[in-house]
Amino acid sequence: MNPIEQEDEMSARPFPLLALLFLMLMLMSASSQPAKTFANPILPSGPDPFVTFFNGHYYLTYTTGTDIRIRQARSLATLGQAPEQVVWADFESDRCCHVWAPEFHRLKDPAGQYRWYLYYTAGPSECCAAQRMHVLESAADDPLGPYGYKARLFDPQNDFWAIDPTVLENGGRLYVVYSGTPFDLMPNEKPQNLYIAPLSNPWTISGPRVEISVPDQPWEIHGAAVNEGPAVARRNGKIYLAYSGSGCWSDDYAVGVLVALQGADLLQPKSWQKMPRPFLTRNDAGQVFGPGHNSFFKSPDGKEDWIMYHANPGPGLGCKEQRSPRAQKITWGPDGLPRVAPPSVGPSPLPSGDPGW
Repeated sequence: MNPIEQEDEMSARPFPLLALLFLMLMLMSASSQPAKTFANPILPSGPDPFVTFFNGHYYLTYTTGTDIRIRQARSLATLGQAPEQVVWADFESDRCCHVWAPEFHRLKDPAGQYRWYLYYTAGPSECCAAQRMHVLESAADDPLGPYGYKARLFDPQNDFWAIDPTVLENGGRLYVVYSGTPFDLMPNEKPQNLYIAPLSNPWTISGPRVEISVPDQPWEIHGAAVNEGPAVARRNGKIYLAYSGSGCWSDDYAVGVLVALQGADLLQPKSWQKMPRPFLTRNDAGQVFGPGHNSFFKSPDGKEDWIMYHANPGPGLGCKEQRSPRAQKITWGPDGLPRVAPPSVGPSPLPSGDPGW
């Protein structure tokens, strides 16, 4: 090679290197851009998911069986990668174990200060005939706590098997809605109904429970006759009480809804109208089996309604840790009822106002 050729070759060498550096910078720039989609499932495991959006963050909790954990993230796209924070574990013999269906709500304490009240189900080490409802209270206005044990939540006149509490505020009054049995049955001796009861404060039932739903529809009795996992949404002067029907181990576990007017007496069973068909069901083609035990949440800008639920990725997986949390946008039909697209896995657009990171 003569000197001129050598000089030409040497002068040409930086260009491939510069091109490589440019490509790397472009890839780094692309990876630093906010996401526009999220992927279902949010996590590989997370039964009974509950999510809320508060002060610019999503907060997610779910059943672990042993303790209560919360994840915090600014975007639904990053919620599954957010670290778990254990906010409660208990070693009292009557509530040490089988910790199910936690959810947290921002309510005023009797002094008028906002606190977070964390509702959950637990029982002794032997599963699961003695499951009962419990309440924690935060030390300040922070969903991450710290939390202290407040009380067992129960109806003194009907202190039977009770799970899945959620709270409902309406007309200046506070209520708890939960799943339970008509008397003290073993958990396999259903029926399992929905009850509502008034609260004098976030941790005390102040009147007898009222039965508002029993599993009397064909879709509610696969595996067992069950109504459980109540969750509340509101729209246009109506209260939508979603719930799950059938045994959680069934591939046909699904989500239906009761509807009441906001001005109605919610302690009257006739105030609640049950829709005959579920609005969220299995989709074998989308690899979604046994969808249920949902919560509702608003998009960050408050413009959209969303549902979070768990489902199994395959048939016959039952009511175990394979149940994973998934999120979908809700639309509202001309009849005023919630609708969701057939559930599936994979990417979906983020909620409105979600920053993407």
